[in-house]
Amino acid sequence: MNESTGPEGRGGQHAGSVAEVFWVFLRLGLTSFGGPVAHLGYFREAFVQRRKWLSDAVYADLVALCQFLPGPASSQVGMAIGLQRAGMGGLFAAWFAFTMPSAIVLVAFAYGMASFGDAAGTGWLDGLKAAAVAVVAQAVLGMAKSLTPDAKRASIAAAAMIAILLVGHPLAQIGAIVMGGLLGLTWLRAETTEGGRREHLEIGVSRTIGALCLGLFALLLVAFPVLAALTAHPGLELADLFYRAGALVFGGGHVVLPLLEAETVHTGLVDGGTFLAGYGAAQAVPGPLFTFAAFLGASSSAEVTEWAGAAIALVAVFLPATLLVVGALPFWERLRHSRIARRALLGINASVVGVLAAALYDPVFTQGITSPATLALAVAVFIAQVHWKLPAWAAVIGAGIIGFVLL
Repeated sequence: MNESTGPEGRGGQHAGSVAEVFWVFLRLGLTSFGGPVAHLGYFREAFVQRRKWLSDAVYADLVALCQFLPGPASSQVGMAIGLQRAGMGGLFAAWFAFTMPSAIVLVAFAYGMASFGDAAGTGWLDGLKAAAVAVVAQAVLGMAKSLTPDAKRASIAAAAMIAILLVGHPLAQIGAIVMGGLLGLTWLRAETTEGGRREHLEIGVSRTIGALCLGLFALLLVAFPVLAALTAHPGLELADLFYRAGALVFGGGHVVLPLLEAETVHTGLVDGGTFLAGYGAAQAVPGPLFTFAAFLGASSSAEVTEWAGAAIALVAVFLPATLLVVGALPFWERLRHSRIARRALLGINASVVGVLAAALYDPVFTQGITSPATLALAVAVFIAQVHWKLPAWAAVIGAGIIGFVLL
């Protein structure tokens, strides 16, 4: 049986339970260190290689779609997998289980920051950053093997990486992906699965529901600032700020930080030292970096309680991603079966490898490798993972302990 279609068959019944999705993603939420690029590697290992919930080709298509959409790409891929496995309940379970562990830790950190102090220069954090370099490198290499197996696609990936690094603007990621799609249309030949048929991704969402979700996404983008201006309610002002951050930032992860800094530090909602301390803590916890919004909501000067501020910020920053995933997938599922679209997707998937490779260099390598000692630690973690098969979470925690002792 093809696991990408799953035992749901033609009747549209999903293959797994919400509880199954929840527990798998909870484990990932507790152990997925290394940022969004590493998360995509963890997801591929967990759902493509180990559990075979979907094929490499379907997974690559989901990654390509989520790279196109605004918001946290790795979280959107997780939502899509949860939706495919157990419907809308699976989508919510995947998001909640993957997001809540780091969000809770960061809110607790906001409460106890006076005791912790600024975490930015501590040895354990240097160790975690060095380990993240190894984790991300392994993830990029794994995706490169499947998505760039020939000279043409490897060249597209290299061109995308070079363009992003030289331009240095967040929109360069979108330009690189568009370039990959155009090169795919004109330069590559479409591949098919065995038997000449493209694997089907069963999501159980109609195009009508998809269109409604896309409309709601656009409506909230306009409604939140209007309602916040009319009512001056602090909760609506927070929702507006973080909804815009989630809706207008492509690439997710570190790319959202400049916008969050402009909207919180420059407006006086959060002071600069608090922002940097929270950013340091956000890099040290597993799960999506977008949970940094929970820390900012809890630390803000808005006239709401800490937990209310955290909840508003967290839901608002992820809500656009959820609406876009549910809205785009029904249309994407039909588009990806076209041979013309397949040629474009081959190029897009190759350019995604370049996007991830650029992220491996900046910010992962540039921030993680700051001395010969951190380089040595990153190499040791890479060897431990690739050749000694040490789980990534164990390697990262061990690196944090070594960093605390030696760095």
